[in-house]
Amino acid sequence: MRVALVTGGSRGIGEAVARLLTAQDWQVIAVARNAPAHPACEFRACDVTDPKAARALIAGIPRIDALVNAAGMSGVNPIDASGDALWHATIAANLHATYHCCSAAQGKLPDGTGRIVNFASTLGLRGFPDQTAYCAAKHAVIGYTQALALALAPRGVTVNVVCPSWTDTAMAAARFVELGITRAQAAAGMPTGRIVTPDEVAGTVAFLLSAAAANITGHALPIDGGSLAAP
Repeated sequence: MRVALVTGGSRGIGEAVARLLTAQDWQVIAVARNAPAHPACEFRACDVTDPKAARALIAGIPRIDALVNAAGMSGVNPIDASGDALWHATIAANLHATYHCCSAAQGKLPDGTGRIVNFASTLGLRGFPDQTAYCAAKHAVIGYTQALALALAPRGVTVNVVCPSWTDTAMAAARFVELGITRAQAAAGMPTGRIVTPDEVAGTVAFLLSAAAANITGHALPIDGGSLAAP
C-alpha cells in the first residue's frame, strides 16, 4: 500500500486530501497539532514549523511514497514593525514548514514514483495589500517547488504546487470577516460564480500523485474558477 504523509491534515483542505487518499487506498498519515476528525487515518501530532520535530517525525516513518504539504496559516499583516510577529509566524507556517518536510522526506521517496505536492495560493501568483507575509511565503513556495522539481527530476520524483483561490474552509470564512464581505460576494467575484470546494482541491492533488501525472513536474497549478484569467 502506498503511503502518503499529509501535513495540515486535521482540517480544511488537508483533511479533504487525507479523506480522498484514504478512499483511494492510500495509507495516510495525517500530521497536525490537533487530531483530525477522520479516524481512518493514522495521526501524528507535530509542529512542522519546528525543524527538529518535523525531521524526527519523518525519520521515524519507514516508507513515504508521497508528501503533501497542506499546513499553513494566514492573517492580516501590517507593513510596519507592529506586524513582525505575524510575519515570522506566517513565513514559518507556509514556507519553512514546507522546506523542513521536503528536505527530510525527499530521500525516502522512491525513484520513478515519488511525489511531492506543495501548497501555495493564487496570492503566490499576485499580491494583496494586507497579506504581505502570506504573499511573500506563497511566492517563495512556488519558487522553491520549481527549483526542487529540477533537483529531483533525474530521480523521476515529481514536485508540483497547487494554488487555490477562495476555498470553502474555516480559514476563508475568517478572511471574509476581515474583509467585510460575505461568502456570496466572494463567489460573485469568481468567473465561475462560486468558490472552490476542498474536495476539488483534493481531487487535483490526487491526480498529481497518480501515475497519469508522472511527467508533470515543476508546475504551479491554479484552482481558481478562472480568477487569474480575468482582467
